[in-house]
Amino acid sequence: MDETCEMKYKVVDSPLGKLEISGCERGLHGIKLHGGKTPDTGPAEAAAPAEQLGGSGAVLEPLLQCVAWLDAYFREPAVLEGLPVPALHHPIFQKESFTRQVLWKLLTLVKFGETVSYQQLAALAGNPRAARAVGGAMRSNPIPILIPCHRVVCSSGAMGNYSGGVGVKEWLLAHEGRPPGKAHGGGSRATGSWRGALGSTASSQPAGRD
Repeated sequence: MDETCEMKYKVVDSPLGKLEISGCERGLHGIKLHGGKTPDTGPAEAAAPAEQLGGSGAVLEPLLQCVAWLDAYFREPAVLEGLPVPALHHPIFQKESFTRQVLWKLLTLVKFGETVSYQQLAALAGNPRAARAVGGAMRSNPIPILIPCHRVVCSSGAMGNYSGGVGVKEWLLAHEGRPPGKAHGGGSRATGSWRGALGSTASSQPAGRD
């Protein structure tokens, strides 16, 4: 970034506990899951409205958009496709890199209820041999849930790791209709609408390097 951003913060309640949203007037910088605990309620009980907490004064548009997106994600996922995704302005998105490419492909191609393997996501980002680097990109993801690193699983169907804890990852996938432990692939939605992009995305945008 060419200049220091004036950061603003908003804390919202969710079935996962409190989520801290941060951003500047140019875009969203982060979502932090406080506590990393497995939610007590099942996904079917996640319809309670998200209570907005903290954050005095005017709330910036990117933060308002993120709050609205998260509220829809937990309460009414069917409307997500019609909601704007806030602009992203974390430093990781301000320069070309393989990590940025991976996160962008994950955000734009792997939809609610779908999963993708680390190797498949590497191929979508232009380097099918970089599955290990994809794992590093997931650990670097500053905006979990919105950028759905919980949808990235092992080729075997195993959950894989998650910065918020495996229990939270299982809950998010169950919320999206993928029961924990269900094998990846087969004839389910887990095959992914992104498959058609495998042959075209690698050449449409050059992948950067970390």
